[in-house]
Amino acid sequence: MALRAFLITVFVAAAIAPALATNYMVGDDAGWKVGVNYTAWAEGKEFRVGDTLMFMYKSGSHNVMKVNGPDFQKCASSNATAPPPLTSGNDLITLSSPGRKWYICTFADHCTKGMKLVITVSAAEGPSPTPMPGWAAPPSGNSAPVKSPH
Repeated sequence: MALRAFLITVFVAAAIAPALATNYMVGDDAGWKVGVNYTAWAEGKEFRVGDTLMFMYKSGSHNVMKVNGPDFQKCASSNATAPPPLTSGNDLITLSSPGRKWYICTFADHCTKGMKLVITVSAAEGPSPTPMPGWAAPPSGNSAPVKSPH
């Protein structure tokens, strides 16, 4: 019985968590292009695990590449094994882990002209599920996979 209550709690928490995520259109109405101050755009925003960045731009004119801090400063990727840049013009990146994240456009001199974004992602926050009255919490470390009913 305790395992059943635990599984129900996990399922409810999983269903609620995506509703708490925020979708950010990088650059707001300006989108992803030269001439936008992305440092100012990111200021005051609280990025959390589960949020989504939407990079909107004219395909073929720009791209989005995730890089590390030193490469961000140089406006160039030195990682030969890095995935290729995103190029759809409608790129969605789900923030899946906390920490600093760096993104650049690798077209021509776009990055050196300010087409780069650095953000800090915090761990997801949300209400902790409340155990149902009369149900004991499972021992720490015990978990079972939860299958979706769909």
